[in-house]
Amino acid sequence: MQNRALQNRAALGIAYLCLGILIFSLQDAIIKAVSGSYPLTQVVATRGVVAIPLLLAFVHVESGLGSIFARNVWPLAGRALLLLVAYTSYYMAFPALPLADAVALYFTVPLFMLALAAPLLGEAIGWRRITAVCVGFIGVMVMLRPGTGLFEPAALLSLFSAATYALAMLMARRMGNDVSASVMSFYQNGVYLIGALVIAGFFHATGIHEASHKSIEFLIRPWVWPNMHDFLLIASCGIIAAVAMTLLTNAYRIAKASVVASFEYTGMLWAPLWGFLFFGEVPYLTTIAGAGLIIASGLFALSSPAAREDKLGEGER
Repeated sequence: MQNRALQNRAALGIAYLCLGILIFSLQDAIIKAVSGSYPLTQVVATRGVVAIPLLLAFVHVESGLGSIFARNVWPLAGRALLLLVAYTSYYMAFPALPLADAVALYFTVPLFMLALAAPLLGEAIGWRRITAVCVGFIGVMVMLRPGTGLFEPAALLSLFSAATYALAMLMARRMGNDVSASVMSFYQNGVYLIGALVIAGFFHATGIHEASHKSIEFLIRPWVWPNMHDFLLIASCGIIAAVAMTLLTNAYRIAKASVVASFEYTGMLWAPLWGFLFFGEVPYLTTIAGAGLIIASGLFALSSPAAREDKLGEGER
């Protein structure tokens, strides 16, 4: 009975992560679409305001509004600050890189996750899962088609984002016994909102509004009044973020990071699709081949003996 419960937790964690990645991928396309007209701080702040009531509802249902005043406020705020850095870096890469390139570089997350899970969480990492993640990364590189885009300085923003995101998700795993996913997401959203306002206020006060690089310009550009269509697009990011943040946080709370990490790669299945639908980018044969490697690596990680041992409780927190 206990083994079945552990298996169900692992499967549920994987389902949460895959659904969260799919939902978040819609936000990537929206932010890419508005990155040429609006500053990143305005997008993040608008998203944060819209997400507040939805996240409060999630908190109320999951653990009660009183749980917002958690005892470990500072770890929650620290984790949220890491995620602010991660996602700010990630979105700053969008104006300078094709969507598929920026997303592919970001999906080095599982490699950082595996590197950090053992020393930080004491999780056993078998050679089969390491192989699966490496094959998945090869798939990402096949889809990326390494070339001039890889040497664009903005590529380092995606890689830095991957490292900080991985660390934040491992922190969620450590706090999983004490704090609900909705409370973590509430703090995360609050720090996003405050951080965006502080950054915007700094550049407004200093009068710095222009830069030679597209990524930096996306961050420091002054706020402008959006038309109704763009406002609705940007505001929808609040709903997307509230739902997706809760799903992703829950995934790492209830399942081992080394089990679910490989499924971060499923995000690369959506980037080419949104690129085609929204930006007219036609997928290459390498995109199809890379996606096949990613799917195969995820299935291998799930079906390997090492993964089954993890589901049966070895190294459980």
